[in-house]
Amino acid sequence: MPYHWTYDSYPGADDWRGTSRCSCSLCVFASKRDLLLAIARRPRLAELYAEVESARGDSFRPDRRITDLIEASRRPTAPDPGIVLPDDGPDMDLLERQIRTALQQPPRKAVHLAARPASGPACGGCDAGPTTPDLPSQPF
Repeated sequence: MPYHWTYDSYPGADDWRGTSRCSCSLCVFASKRDLLLAIARRPRLAELYAEVESARGDSFRPDRRITDLIEASRRPTAPDPGIVLPDDGPDMDLLERQIRTALQQPPRKAVHLAARPASGPACGGCDAGPTTPDLPSQPF
């Protein structure tokens, strides 16, 4: 894979002060710092996640709500995004319309099945053993 600017504080910086891993912008496996950077770099996308979270009553992750992360990304202590992507193209407009159309439909599962308390094991108590916070316990 070629080097990607997301690892830098801004495109072309070559300083490795950006995200720690190259993945989806708002990856559920990302560290908190990487999520704060992604939210600050792609605020329109983050707001769509927040809209889904609000409409469905579910959370981004069992231990993190996207709305809390958005708020944290605006604090002076949050990492400087270096660049803000406008997400103002036709692909983003289409995604926004598709999400809003889907939100008019009833959820495919009861929200209480997806919502878990922030404390306790996220897997419901399985015996898979300890994992690091940023890695899944099982390979895909």
